[in-house]
This record gives sequence, C-alpha cells and structure tokens, in this order.
Amino acid sequence: MDMIWMSLLLLTGLLILLGAGLWVAFALTATGLAALHFLSSIPVGDSLSTSFFSASASWELAALPMFIWMGEVLFRSRLSEQMFSGIAPWVGRIPGRLLHTNIIGCGIFAAISGSSAATAATIGKMSVPELTQRGYDRKQILGTLAGSATLGLLIPPSIILIVYGVATEQSIARLFVAGILPGLLLMLMFAVYVGIWSKLNPSGVPADEEEALPLAEKIRRSKPLIPVVLLIVGVIGSIYAGLASPTESAAIGVALAHLLSWRSGSLSRETFGQALMGTVKTSTMIAFILAGAHFLTVSMGFTGIPRDLATWINTLSLSPYVLLLALTVFFVLLGCFLDGISVVVLTTSVVLPMVQAAGIDPLWFGIYLVIVVEMSQITPPVGFNLFVIQGLTGDNIIRVALAALPYFLLLLAGVVLITLFPDIVTYLPNQMGN
Repeated sequence: MDMIWMSLLLLTGLLILLGAGLWVAFALTATGLAALHFLSSIPVGDSLSTSFFSASASWELAALPMFIWMGEVLFRSRLSEQMFSGIAPWVGRIPGRLLHTNIIGCGIFAAISGSSAATAATIGKMSVPELTQRGYDRKQILGTLAGSATLGLLIPPSIILIVYGVATEQSIARLFVAGILPGLLLMLMFAVYVGIWSKLNPSGVPADEEEALPLAEKIRRSKPLIPVVLLIVGVIGSIYAGLASPTESAAIGVALAHLLSWRSGSLSRETFGQALMGTVKTSTMIAFILAGAHFLTVSMGFTGIPRDLATWINTLSLSPYVLLLALTVFFVLLGCFLDGISVVVLTTSVVLPMVQAAGIDPLWFGIYLVIVVEMSQITPPVGFNLFVIQGLTGDNIIRVALAALPYFLLLLAGVVLITLFPDIVTYLPNQMGN
C-alpha cells in the first residue's frame, strides 16, 4: 500500500477513535496495534509490553509528578488570594494600570502550575471581578487573561516541556532554560500592547487608580509573594547553574512548597490529601498518554512510515521557513481539538524526522511547538482556554474569542521573532555550564 494512503488511513482511524470519545492513551495504543498487525510482521504483544515498560522506566519522567505536586500544593495555598494585592502597587501608575495584574499574575502562576487552564481559572477568579468592579474594559480583562494564561505551557517548570523532552530524548534542563527568554518576551509584548491600547482608549482604564507609594510600602504589600518568587527563581536557577537536575530541583521545590503552604496557614490534612490525589490523577493520565504515544512511535518506526514521509518531504525541497509555516497551520488546527500534551506526543514521532532533515534544531523546535500549541488554546471554535474563561465569567464564547484575538496575533508574532532570531531560544541553553 502506498505510504500516503497508509498514513491517511491510520490518521483517519485515530481521529475516529478520538472523536468517539475514547481516551487519548487508548486511541494511540489501538492505532499502534493496528499499524503493527496489518503493516508489519513484528510480534504485537512483545512490542507492546517492551514499549510500555521503556516509556514508564525513564528517569527523566520522575520530574513530572514532582513539579505537578509542587503546583498542586501552591494552587491550594493562599497565593491566589494574595496575588492581586501583591502585584497592584507595582503597576498602578503605568499605562494600562491594573490590567497588567493579569499578565504578571499569570506569568507567576504559570511557573507554579505549568497548566494554562489552571492559570486561567485561578487568576481569573481573583482578577475578573476586581477589575470589572473598578470599571476596566471588559474585553481587555478577558483578552489579557486568555492570552497570558497560555504562558503556563511555556514558562518553566513546564509540564509540556518535560513531555516533549521525554518523547524526543532532549535535555529537560536545557528545554526549561530555553523557555525563559521567550516567556519573558511574550509577557513584555502583552504588556506593551496593553500600554498602547490604554493610551488609545483612555475610557477603558479608570483614571483614579493607585496612589504613588514609596518603595518600602510596595515591598511590604508584596511580601506574601516574595517567598514564592524566590522558590521559582531557586528551582530554575539551580537547574541553569548545573547545581541540580530537574528531578532534584523538583523534589526540593515540593518540600519548600509544603513549607510555604504551612507558613501561610493553608496546609491541612484535607488540602494535603487533595494535592496528593490531584498529583496522582494528573501524573497517571500524562504517563499513560506517553506510554501509548511511545508504543505508536515504535509501531510507526517498524512500518517505515515516518522515514518514508521524511524522504517524501525532502523531495519537495521545501525551505525550513515554508515547512514551519505548514507545521504552524497544522499544529494550530490540531490543537483546537486536543490538549497540548496530546498534540506533542501524537505528532513528534512523525514530525521530528522531517524537522531534523530540514536542519532545524530539535531544542528550538520544542519551544516553537509549545508557543504554537499556546496559540491553539485561544483559537476558536474550540480553544480550550476560551471555554475555561467562558465557564468562569459567563460571557459569550464569541466575545471571549474576539477579546483573545489580539493575543493570538501577538503569539504568532512571537513565533516569527524566534524564527528570525533563534538565539532568543538557544542563547541561555548554550551558556549553561559556562
């Protein structure tokens, strides 16, 4: 059977299984079983057991539940209650004023949770009622929240970067460090846009805002946030400096997160149990998807489809820019129907060979992929973050999507910038160890 038809047949079968509501892990495994059974002579049972074991026995994967646990503990602390009061004194006198609390708050919480949905829900519960009550433009409230919440996928420690690192055998430490500058760049782009918008639309920003405060008073009001920021800087800094591996840093982060939760008075037997069970459920789900994806990757390797696809792409003589343009459209469309982790594990086995054949750095490609997946999270009609914010605020989904549109375009501009200037991604990883 022709390679193109085989690929389309397997892809159609996978989409049918996903559309029928089958769990992603089961759909991936079933597709791999079909590929091995009909397109190769490899023993199915032996391949399945070996693939599942090798996928679950990865030492790098140990960092995954630890970072999830750290986020679950801090998620249940009083951080979200203190976020607004801690950030507001620093942004009350700049263009856009308290709209920046969404951007900065999402950036901080993104480094804690690693989840865009959790970031949108947590920051939105705190900021949307407060900003609405103060008279800020509703569209900008929703837009800054939708756009900034996607940073949960990029700013380290990021769960999706761990998944990409395990799936592609890339250094998780280098991926974490590679996400720092692009994450800060996107935050800066969002903040500049909000500042320009507020100058052009002064009626959308109340004039009587925070009074001028001395530096000491600003620090005093932000005191509850300082330990959390130091925790994040310590975890990422220890990885960058080579003092600890991602797994070791995650373990220390969990211990310190419990300490901070205890000091804030939010650690109890109930919250400890909830954080632990949340960690188990999320980690198990991701590990199961990874196992299914690894088996599908092995199955595809035995059928020869990825190799043939890469060879076929090479015969088209596409430039790296044209290939990235096509992949951007593909990933945005796919991300409308699947969560970010599923997109990564579903596509890397097929896409990575052609990306490497085009001379694109897999480390850079990981950051590119995450930003494109971020775009899909706020792309109508089924961008996941849009539904989270709709459920949180009760606003019409079309209104939320239109509010998020400028931030979709800013994310697209971020993709263009890291494509034209790849050092934005690779500079810090290249400095590690120096």
